[in-house]
Amino acid sequence: MGRGLAVRMPYRQAFPYSEHPTHPQPLPCREGSGAPISRRMRYLHTMIRVTDPDATIAFFELLGLRQVRRMDSEQGRFSLIFLAADEDSKGEGQRADAEVELTWNWPAEDGSPAEIYTGGRNFGHLAYRVDNIYETCQRLMDGGVTINRPPRDGHMAFVRTPDNISIELLQAGDRLAPAEPWASMPNTGQW
Repeated sequence: MGRGLAVRMPYRQAFPYSEHPTHPQPLPCREGSGAPISRRMRYLHTMIRVTDPDATIAFFELLGLRQVRRMDSEQGRFSLIFLAADEDSKGEGQRADAEVELTWNWPAEDGSPAEIYTGGRNFGHLAYRVDNIYETCQRLMDGGVTINRPPRDGHMAFVRTPDNISIELLQAGDRLAPAEPWASMPNTGQW
């Protein structure tokens, strides 16, 4: 059995063809309402690692995106720069409807060479905000998905697609109180 088939098998078992999300069918409805059930998930951003933030910002500005917010971490030695198209922007300092997150890991203080990203390491992850991170992670686990970074903090988790693309899940609103099995679950693999 090839590696690709083994990786995809849990997803196929969780969704027989006739029930697979890409197979056209009516959405389930709340009893008596006729309104589709929503899992209330919202796309947030795609993160890419950059080696020259100024050049990368200039590139995205040529595409029509603008910087909407920025966070610099002296302690972590990194910067997060969020860009958005005007149509997605809600103003300076505000989270846009859809963003590109540029992550710049600062050069080492000791003068050692800067990190070079190879093999797709410059692509980071897709991020989604979810209504209940514990319920979302449980649904994914029940479907055969490995929770690579469990939501121990009630706020953030990471999973991977069958093609190993990282997906970040962020709790909407305040963090949830720590709960098992998540609070004591270790990381699995890379995220």
